[in-house]
Formats: sequence, structure tokens, C-alpha cells
Amino acid sequence: MRLSKFMPAALALPYIVLPLFPPFITLTAVTIPGISLVPRSFAVALLALMALLAIYAAIMLIRAPAQRPPTMFPLLAWLGATFLAAVLGFNPAAGMLFIGIFGLGLLWHLALLRYYAQPGVRRAIFWSYLVSGGLASLAAIVMVIARQPANQYAIGHGRAIGTFILPGELAGYLIIFLPIAFVVARLARNPRMRVTAWCALGAGAIAFILTFSRAGWMGLAAAIAFYAFLSGSVRRRYAPLILLAGLAAVLVVFNAHHNPAENYTRLSIWQAGIEIARRFPLTGVGPFDFARIYPLVRLPDGDAQAFHAHSFLLTVLAETGVVGVIAVVAAWCSFAIALRDRLRTAPPAHAAIALAVAAGLAGTWVQGLIDTVSVVIFGLWLPSMALALATAAHGLGEEV
Repeated sequence: MRLSKFMPAALALPYIVLPLFPPFITLTAVTIPGISLVPRSFAVALLALMALLAIYAAIMLIRAPAQRPPTMFPLLAWLGATFLAAVLGFNPAAGMLFIGIFGLGLLWHLALLRYYAQPGVRRAIFWSYLVSGGLASLAAIVMVIARQPANQYAIGHGRAIGTFILPGELAGYLIIFLPIAFVVARLARNPRMRVTAWCALGAGAIAFILTFSRAGWMGLAAAIAFYAFLSGSVRRRYAPLILLAGLAAVLVVFNAHHNPAENYTRLSIWQAGIEIARRFPLTGVGPFDFARIYPLVRLPDGDAQAFHAHSFLLTVLAETGVVGVIAVVAAWCSFAIALRDRLRTAPPAHAAIALAVAAGLAGTWVQGLIDTVSVVIFGLWLPSMALALATAAHGLGEEV
């Protein structure tokens, strides 16, 4: 039996269950800052399923070695920096969970790059991604309208959350999802795929608005501006206007849906994050250990709990130190250089979908300036890097 025939399903399944990744936080020692719609046992079972898929991917990568992708060693260096921080940190067990989840994402990244062009893979990926994203968005909309579950509605102040833990997580997921859905809706050859993409785009846009996420809205505005700027000279002139529109929307409607407003508590958390980084500058306090150390350095007027520094780079600096920051920056620079090189020779249709993925990634970086979204970091960044590189080389293909 040819094991490779299972690859389309193996690469599609993670996209199907991706909106259910946020409950992984229930496996950590922290008190979750929201409501998980699934029990902890489900999160354990889902993690076990992802581990089985990772074993399959590892076997397939060993059986069919190919040229090493340019992102492989930089991502391994990022993983190594995280491992060092975990071993030297305050809670190595929590660090091992971080490393395990990151390792699953790395295998997903490598398998997608290796097998994207295999027959059936592209169709499976985009069908599963669009259907799952559309249903997750629709569920979030229905839950807001029905005000159910009541405890989730109350904690979120009526903002869309869906199967995620916080509105910002849904927003981060959609920042990457919406540009992809838009380009697939425009370029797909399959009429049913186009209709599905337009429906998913509509549901996702409504759900995204209902998150009322300040960081998310600015992130999507940056993603759209990024895509407009790189897609053609005519659209470039609109990029600054798109960013200004996003900023204006945030200023006009944000505080009405955040009660109480988070502005001052976020400033105090940033100061605490800087203090942690000052005390542990080289390798940080360890992955997932920000919440453990925060009560010892928080300001008197700061929140009693903080699970991260509400800034991706500041969280990385606090938890993995300067070593971790260098590794993260090096990994992303290697990805940007590799994507640039592939885009130089990519046909327009290939470049369009690759730029859409890259635009979503750029948008999550803007979101990450004032927030840390775990589902984006662990469930979206590494596979989306691979998807951008793969589509730049192979596009959507005849099957999509």
C-alpha cells in the first residue's frame, strides 16, 4: 500500500480542526482567560490526533527526502532557542508543551512544502480550509445573535468569539483566512470552489467585524494594504487610505465594545514584560512562564493576571530572551527572502495567492505588536509560511 495516498487527508485534517486548537490552553497550568467550549479531554484527544499525523508526516518526509527548504534550518534554530529557554526556565514541563506544539507545526510546514504539488493535495487543503473557516465564522455569528453560551457572551461583552477562547484569536485566524478566501474566490477554476470561497469570505468578514478587536482590525487593514501595495501600481495609492480607514474605525467604535477599556492595563503589562526581560535578558524565564513570573513584577495598578506580554516580540523577549528574539527574526527573514526569490519568477496567478497568504501573515505581525495570539503562532504561522512558498511555486493548480 502506498502511504503517500493518505497525504491529501493528512494535510487537510489540520485545517478542518484548526478552529478547535485554542482549547489547547486548557492543557497548561494557567487559568484560561475565557470559556472553552470543549472539555479538556477533547483537547488531549485532539493533541494526540495531531501527534499521530505528525508521526505519519515524519515517516513520509524520511521515505521521500527532497531538497531542504530554505526555512528548515532557521525554524529548527527557533525551536532550539525555545528548548534552551525551557531547560533554563522556571517550568521546563510547560516549555516542553510549547516545544511539542511547535514541533507539530514544523512537521506540518515541511510536509506541506514537500507534498503540496502531489495530486489531490491542493484540492483537499483549500476545500477543508474554506469549509472549516466558513463554518467557524458562521458559528461565531450565530452565537453572538443568540447570546449563547451566556457566560461566553458576558465575558466577551457581546463580541464574536465562536470556538476560540478570546475575540482576538478569532480575529487573528480570520486575518490570514480572509485574504486567502478572497483570492480563491477570484481565481479558482472549480465553480463550486468559487461559490464556497465567496460564502466563506462573506461569513468571515461579518464574524471579523463582530470581534471588535482593535489589534485585529488594524491587522486586517495592514494585510489589505500590504496586498494592495504589492499587487499592482494602480492599487498602491490606496494602501495608506486603507490603513487610515482601519485606524479611524478603531478610534470610533473600539471602546464602546470594551467595558472596561484595556488601554491602561495593557500599558502596565508591557512595563511588567520589560521588567521580566531586564531581569532575564539572555534566555528569558521559559516558554509559557510569563504568567508564572508576572505577579512578582506587576505594577500596583496592573491586572492581577497576565498570560503573556500582549505583544509578540515582548513576550518572546521575556520568555526566551535575546537568543529567542534573534532566532525568531532570523526565521522570518529567511522566509521573506525565500518568498521574494520565488515571486520573481512566479506567474501572476501564482503570485496572487502567495501574496494573499503573505499579506495575512503581515497582518498578524501588526496584530502581534499589541497582542499575542497563540492560535496564530502555533496553528497558522508555520503552515502559512509553507503555503505561501508552495503557492508561489505551484499556484492553485488545475484541481482547484
